[in-house]
Amino acid sequence: MIQQAVILAAGEGQRLRPFTARKPKVMIRVSNRPILEYVIDALREAGILDIIIVAGYRKERIIDYFGDGSSFGLKIRYVTQSPQLGTAHALKQARNLVEGEFLLLPGDNIIDKRSVSCASRPWCLVYKRLGEVSKYGAVLLEDGRVKSINEKPGEDVSHLANTGIYALTDEIFEMIGDETSLVAVINSIAGDVEIRGVETTGIWMDIVYPWDIIRVNERAMLFSGKSVAGKVEENTTLIGKIKIGENTIIRGNTYIRGPVIIGSGCEIGPNAVIMPSTSIGDNVKIESLSYIADSVINEGVMISAGCFIESSVIERGCIIGHGFTAGRGMADIKVAGEFHTTETGVFIGEDCTIGANVVAKPGTLLGNGSKVAPLTLLSGVIPDGSKVL
Repeated sequence: MIQQAVILAAGEGQRLRPFTARKPKVMIRVSNRPILEYVIDALREAGILDIIIVAGYRKERIIDYFGDGSSFGLKIRYVTQSPQLGTAHALKQARNLVEGEFLLLPGDNIIDKRSVSCASRPWCLVYKRLGEVSKYGAVLLEDGRVKSINEKPGEDVSHLANTGIYALTDEIFEMIGDETSLVAVINSIAGDVEIRGVETTGIWMDIVYPWDIIRVNERAMLFSGKSVAGKVEENTTLIGKIKIGENTIIRGNTYIRGPVIIGSGCEIGPNAVIMPSTSIGDNVKIESLSYIADSVINEGVMISAGCFIESSVIERGCIIGHGFTAGRGMADIKVAGEFHTTETGVFIGEDCTIGANVVAKPGTLLGNGSKVAPLTLLSGVIPDGSKVL
C-alpha cells in the first residue's frame, strides 16, 4: 500500500482573481474550508499520513494553516517551488523527501477517499468521465493503458478527464530530466512504461473561474442533519441540513433553509433569510431583513440591513452597507484574457468597503481593498485598491 503523497500547491490561479491576489488557489474556501483541506482529509481517510506539500506563491498562508500536520493527525513537510515553472518542475522539488512509491495530487481539486484509494499501485493515472474535458486534458487509453494525454483535445477525442492524480515511484525523477510539464513527461514515457488508467467514481471537482466557487461550494456540503452549537432565538425557522457553530446567535424571526453552514461567533438577523447552498464563515454579522442565497460569505464580513445577495462570493473582512444588491443574472466576463458568458452573481475581494444602496451587476469582480461610495452602480472588473465614486 502506498504510504506517501506529494501535493502540488505552488500555483497562484490567475483566473480566480481577485481571490488569489493575496493567497494561493488551494486556500480558497468552500463550505468554510480551504480546498487543500479536502485533499488532506481524503489522504488521511485513505491511510496516507506522510505528506509533502510543494508550496510557492503565498506559501505562508498554507504553512500557517496546516503547520506540521500534527493537528490533522498527519506528518506534513514542505518544499518550495520558485519560480513556478510547471508540474514536473514542482514535483522535482520533492525529490530528496520521496522514498519509493508515492501518490501525486494537485492541491486545488475537491476530492474524497474514493478518488485516492483507486490509485492503489504505482504507475497509474486517475481519470474522471466527463462530458467536457477541454479544461483538464483528455486521457487516451488503449486496452486500459495510457496512450497519451491531449491537453487541447478537439471534439469527441475522449471524455476521460485527467484528474492530475498519479501513483508513481521515485524512478520518475530520472525520467523528468529538464522537462517542466508532467503531462509531457507522461506522454514521452507512455510507450516504454505501462501506465494504467483508473477511473474514479468518487468526488473530483475543480475550481477554475470565480463562478466555479459557487458550484463547488454547493456540492461540497456533504453533511446531513442539523448541528446547532450556537443559540437560536424563538420564532426562528430552520429547515433541512444546517450546521451552526459555537457562540453564534440566530436572532428571532430569521428563516434558514439548508443546506447552510454558519461558522462560529456569528450574529444573524433578526428577520434575515438564508437560503440553500450558502456558507457563512466565522465572525460574520448579517443584519435584519437581508436575504442571502447560494453564496459564500467568508470570515469577518459585516452585511448591513436590507441587503439582497445571491450566487456571489464575498471575501473576508468586507463591510457591506445597507441596501446592497448583488443579484444573479447572465453576464459577459473577461478573466485573464478569456471571455465567458455565464449566469452568476458578484465577486468581492478581501477588505472591501461598500456604501449604502449600491447595486452590483451580475459578473462584477471587485478587487481587494476597494472602497465604493453610496448609491453607486458597479459593473465589470474593478482592480485592487480602487475607489469607486
